[in-house]
Formats: sequence, C-alpha cells, structure tokens
Amino acid sequence: MTEYTDYSLFSHNTFKMDVKTARFIEYNTEDELCGFLSEGGLQHPYLHIGGGSNLLFLSDYPGLILHSAIKGVETVGETDAWIELRVGSGMIWDDFVAYAVEHGWYGAENLSLIPGEVGASAVQNIGAYGVEAKDLIVSVDAVEAATGRKRRFSNGECRYAYRDSIFKKELKGQYFVTHVTYRLSKLPVYHLDYGNVRAELEKEGLEPTLAHVRRVIISIRRDKLPDPEVTGNAGSFFMNPIVPESQFDALRAEYPDMPCYPLGENRVKVPAGWLIDRCGWKGKSLGRAAVHDRQALVLVNRGGATGHDVLRLADEVARSVKEKFGIAICPEVNVIG
Repeated sequence: MTEYTDYSLFSHNTFKMDVKTARFIEYNTEDELCGFLSEGGLQHPYLHIGGGSNLLFLSDYPGLILHSAIKGVETVGETDAWIELRVGSGMIWDDFVAYAVEHGWYGAENLSLIPGEVGASAVQNIGAYGVEAKDLIVSVDAVEAATGRKRRFSNGECRYAYRDSIFKKELKGQYFVTHVTYRLSKLPVYHLDYGNVRAELEKEGLEPTLAHVRRVIISIRRDKLPDPEVTGNAGSFFMNPIVPESQFDALRAEYPDMPCYPLGENRVKVPAGWLIDRCGWKGKSLGRAAVHDRQALVLVNRGGATGHDVLRLADEVARSVKEKFGIAICPEVNVIG
C-alpha cells in the first residue's frame, strides 16, 4: 500500500483536470484494503476511483481518494462451453479484453478499447455495440467501507440496468470492488448487428473472428472518439435516453430519420449523439470546452478548461435537447465537487 498527500490527479482523470486530492492511497491486495478499513483508516470525505475515465472534477478534492492496483486473471470455473475468470479490479479493462480474445474466449470483444479498469465495469455496467458488462458478470467481490468485511455479490444482487448498478445507487460509496468474475464462451457467439460492425467487416472483406471483430471495433472507436492522451475527454458524456414508444412515434413523425433501438415493454432508446447533433452542437465550443467535431456525444477539454467550463457546456447542450425534442439527457460521467 502506498500513500501520498497533496497528490495531483492530473493522470487519474481523462478529462485532464489539473486538480489535487488531500490524500491518495493505492492498495495492491484485497487483504491490504481490508486491514486498512478494519483499523478505521477511512476518513471523510472519501472517493474510490478507477482509471478516471468517467469523472469530471470541478475542484481539488478535500478528502481521501483510494485506488486499486489489484491485477491478475484467475480461472475459477470451466466446462467445454465456457470459462469463468476472476479478474483484479485494477486491471486495465482493454487489457482484459485483449487477453480474452488472445485465448479464443467470446463475449468481451465488442467492449474493446473502452477506457477504464475492471472494477469500474462492474459499477458502471459499461456497454457498447449491443453488449453490456452485465451480460458477462457472474459475481463481484467487494469490501465494505465501514467494516473492512468481504462480500460477494451475485449478478442478480448487483441490480444491473443501463449504465447502472446497486453500487451507483443504494450502495454508492459503501463497497469497494476488488475482483470481478466473468463467464466467457468457448463457442463462437458474435454480436454484429449493432452500429456498423457487420458493415465494416464486410467492407474490409473480413470473416467474423474474435481478432477481426476486435480490430474493427477498435477502428470504429478510434475514428469517432478522441484519444484522451491527446484531447481531454471522458468518452460518451451523456447516456442514451429511454423514452416511451408513444413519445418516440410522435417525434418520428416530425423527424423521420430519427434512429432508435427498441427495448420492448413499449420503450425505445434514442441515440443522444443524434439529438445533440440535430441541435447543432457538433464542433461548437463554450470557452475551452467543446463538443467533439466527429461525435456529438463527447465533450472535450480543448486545453485549460475547468470542470465548471465542461459542466456549463453540458448544461447548455442538455437544455437545448430538452427544448427541441422534449427529451431529458443525463450525464453518464460522474461530477465530483
């Protein structure tokens, strides 16, 4: 376990906000974390972070920030059809996806190049191209903040929903994820009909294989999303709104090209990026914060922006979408401060 005071968070948030925390602790094992918490080491306020790819800091953090450095992949179950892997929460998510693809295991490839760490996948229920983390997660190992006691949550106990889980609501801040167990298929199972994945495979003359699907998805993401190492951003800033089918039908009558993803139960998911684009925001800026010129769902730090600058832009974008379409869009990014 390592500890720092007055610690810069510049490299711990992909928006590249130049803020500090009063105290920063990084632990290497589950037992280190349990010991620290059981001995009453936790101080208020506190925040547990992963790779910082879903955070917007508005100012310096006055309390304690914890970070997991638990790595490693362990096989904990296996049949001829599937394999279960217990993965350390501090492992880079895309490193895990690459590991799965290299070993010929199916399920995670559509989630290639999503920034962040394994622990965050279980909290945020990350998703892309028709696949969500909840589709793969068997269980989540966590430690209770107040006591240092270990607890294992089944998939059902995590109460997963679109970009949501029990760790973001009822148990927010009460448990720290140390390991996530995923079940991956040994048999070919592909999800190619969300977005333009299948079209890109055909365009390049590629047969569906794990390596090819991963390659295409990485290419698509790099083409439309800015590299946070070059331009500060947190990927998709807003969640895609879910609206009643009746509301969508009324809007489709006025906007025939409005895309959607039917969810059943008379609900429809509408791409927030399309809504923002149609409001004329793509490439526009407010001060040093801007809407990305290739993907309207992404807000960027053009250099020197503060968290308040980005938040002001986000509020203006959401206001214009609400005014034009009557749809509320909500941040996927966690605003701190």
